[in-house]
Amino acid sequence: MAQRGRKPIKLDLSDSERAELQQWVRRRKTPAAEKQRAELILDSSEGLPGRAIATRHKVSMQTVSKWRRRFEHYRIAGLTDAPRSGRPRTIDDDKVAQVIEKTLQEKPKNATHWSTTLMAKETGLNAMAISRIWRAFGLKPHRLDTFKLSTDPHFIDKVHDIVGLYMQPPDRALVLCVDEKSQIQALNRSQPALPLSFGHPETRTHDYLRHGTTTLFAALDVATGEVIGKLQRRHRAKEFLAFLNEVDRQVPADLDVHLIMDNYGTHKTEKVRAWFAARPRYHVHFTPTSASWINLVERFFALISERWIKRGSHRSTRELEDSIREYLETYNDEPRPFIWRKTADQIIASIARVSDRLNNDANYC
Repeated sequence: MAQRGRKPIKLDLSDSERAELQQWVRRRKTPAAEKQRAELILDSSEGLPGRAIATRHKVSMQTVSKWRRRFEHYRIAGLTDAPRSGRPRTIDDDKVAQVIEKTLQEKPKNATHWSTTLMAKETGLNAMAISRIWRAFGLKPHRLDTFKLSTDPHFIDKVHDIVGLYMQPPDRALVLCVDEKSQIQALNRSQPALPLSFGHPETRTHDYLRHGTTTLFAALDVATGEVIGKLQRRHRAKEFLAFLNEVDRQVPADLDVHLIMDNYGTHKTEKVRAWFAARPRYHVHFTPTSASWINLVERFFALISERWIKRGSHRSTRELEDSIREYLETYNDEPRPFIWRKTADQIIASIARVSDRLNNDANYC
């Protein structure tokens, strides 16, 4: 029987908004009301019907609709309590402006950045009030993002070239993202780990024993997500050539192959150049210098590190290599491609904004 009623409208959240709301839910000091509102919005972003959300959190349909509307109009700032009549404000606009100015323009005497405790001591407010002000204005002094701008003179051309391969791959050709993850350590904890149990996370010792390293050479098929992998104890041009031969054996002989690689020295030796010259169906696309983030195989390396290597325990390099081969086999049983979403123009515009900010700050200083 068909379901009656309106189809639920899914709320669209940015990655930063989703991360912020998830942090509200996890943080123990978040007020219960705000934590519940964050959960309502997260559930709405999954496309759940309002009635199902209301039942899950034991609230009324009107409550769900109210906070959806507040979020749609004011985003995260709308989930905090608005001033109510009856009780006068205890923090006036001048005090709020003081907190914001100190956060943006000054540093504490005994730290490199502000915390809620330090700012509360400085301004005479409580830590929760500081947290609310920062949250309302999107200030996160505890966070630090890093960046590195490429100085490659051909940066724009290379970005257009590589992003074009991702978003409009050529017909009858493979696009492979190639790189090596070197110095993967075979680590064994000094004591057996304690397993996950109710109320307790998995526990392991902080110290470990080293049993050698290995290198994973990988070629990620952009279209399918499948990975060609080869493990070597070293990562010289000799090992890279052996990996290229492995790739050549596994890819169909009737297709052109576009390889996206970084500027590592082993990728540009005379023997490597000769290998490509003898195989004209291979087309090499080098990433801009200091821009390894544009190579999609880095996303796969992050995935295997987080899901498999980071929490593994291995008593020898061979055991580590067998473990990685097991993961590759399982991963390739059900591969999923990584979808590139930003266009070349969006990337270049974003970097231009960072450059403008840097230049303005330098001129201001």
